[in-house]
Amino acid sequence: MLYTWGDTRRFNSYAGYMKRTFGGRVQKLTVDAGFTCPNRDGRVGVGGCTFCNNASFSPGYCIPEKGVIQQINEGITFHEVRYRRAEKYLVYFQAYSNTYAPLDYLKSLYEEALSHPKVVGIAIGTRPDCVDEEKLDYLAQLSEKYYVNLEFGVESCSNETLKHINRGHTYEQSVWAINEAAKRNLNVGTHFIIGLPGESESGIFAMINEINRLPISSVKFHQLQVIAGTAMATEYGHSAESFNFYTLDGYLELMVRIVERLRPTIVFERFTGEARPETLIAPIWGKLRNDQVLVKFEKLLDEQNTWQGRFFVE
Repeated sequence: MLYTWGDTRRFNSYAGYMKRTFGGRVQKLTVDAGFTCPNRDGRVGVGGCTFCNNASFSPGYCIPEKGVIQQINEGITFHEVRYRRAEKYLVYFQAYSNTYAPLDYLKSLYEEALSHPKVVGIAIGTRPDCVDEEKLDYLAQLSEKYYVNLEFGVESCSNETLKHINRGHTYEQSVWAINEAAKRNLNVGTHFIIGLPGESESGIFAMINEINRLPISSVKFHQLQVIAGTAMATEYGHSAESFNFYTLDGYLELMVRIVERLRPTIVFERFTGEARPETLIAPIWGKLRNDQVLVKFEKLLDEQNTWQGRFFVE
């Protein structure tokens, strides 16, 4: 069966979207450009979000001192071994808040990445309180020539939850940033964490309804993970009973219910996170990699004969 997004997979996958957009496989390469965060340097807060430890998931070649081009070249070498089919690359500015700098400095970094002959675009991970109209106008101009995806860490639609995890911004700020970016025809991505302390399953489905109303292009979800060295790890050590982790099977069932309600035009970029085993405190799902979990998820969709947007209502 061919679904409305243009292929036979039961959800609007990121890989399928990239193939339709560029005519072949596009591999995302992470770079660390040495940014910090207003929730760390004191402008908004200190200590960062309670869940945050970038070292738990950043590739080993991502070292700011190497510079953007060297990281891109080392990333290409790494991925040419692992994914031999990739011929085009998307540079992902991932660590911390990658619009948190003066515009001239941002221009130099982004345009350096785009100067690489194998790079067709950039993805920029940031916070909604780290963009303004001037930066968005520049990104809109850049998107006329290159693929640009602006990914906002929203994490939750609940201001109470955002305060609990020391996020340092409100949901209303996320809505403003998303609307302003979409108004400029930028590809807008969003990131949410499933299972944050105090959030119920009914609240999660209410969040999906809210996501469907936002003018976003893509969404990433990942399960709550408690990582060593974070404030959340300390919180977990003091009050583990306040955390309600999903088993792998329970989480996959929940994601099926989420996908069924998700607007079909939203690219479903990711549904799990993967931290380095030595940093992960909870939940422990065994040694399955994300690609293996994806196989289990797609099998579940097949078994239940269901698909993205099956129960979506405008």
